[in-house]
Amino acid sequence: MCTLETHGNIFLLTLTGTDSEHRLSLTLISEIRTLLGKVRSESKSKPGSVLITTAQGKFFSNGFDLAWAQSKGPNQFRDRLYHLLQQFKPLIADLISLPLPTIAAVTGHAAAAGFILAICHDFVLMRKDRGFLYMSEIDIAITFPSYFMNLLRLKIGSPRNLRDVALHGVKIKAEVGVEMGIVDSAYDSAEKTVEAAMRLGEKLRLKNWNGEVYGEIRKSTLKGVLPTLGLVEKEIVTAKL
Repeated sequence: MCTLETHGNIFLLTLTGTDSEHRLSLTLISEIRTLLGKVRSESKSKPGSVLITTAQGKFFSNGFDLAWAQSKGPNQFRDRLYHLLQQFKPLIADLISLPLPTIAAVTGHAAAAGFILAICHDFVLMRKDRGFLYMSEIDIAITFPSYFMNLLRLKIGSPRNLRDVALHGVKIKAEVGVEMGIVDSAYDSAEKTVEAAMRLGEKLRLKNWNGEVYGEIRKSTLKGVLPTLGLVEKEIVTAKL
């Protein structure tokens, strides 16, 4: 359901498998967290490491596995959805605390939790020939968990953006996402998006930043969401002067 490749100091995490929508099931969430743990561990011996997350096929991720949540009937839907939300939260905490730069190469639709997964990366690159960013909650009548809304406030910029994304369920294509400041850059195809992410990764790699310091500074820029994710800030001073 996902793979991890290394290209020098660049880690490439790819969502794969027969489920082309890459629905965030309990299994996929667990697999991503396992691979992020591997990235965290191996990056300690690879200064200047970078993570790129992408996906095969039409979707980056179409959100939670709602079919599983609904499979035991309406009486258990709320509890199962809540369980997915609670299991997804530490995955977001993993990304936000990861001690290296992160890039999302969004090669297809990213909806709901898939949208959140994308914007938790430091950079979002997106293909413009297919795919959109979309928070579907208003259309399927589900409220936002607090950590989703906190992230959206911090990541997507203006109150107008927040209104359009959260209250209007606007489907944002790549070039519009660039105009809104949600997407960093847009490309003509999935292949070119991943290639651009690799080029950006190479540039970031050359900075050779202290990974632990980088992760803590990232956390400080997202202070508003840390308590809901169980994260705390740490002060780090190194001898690199």
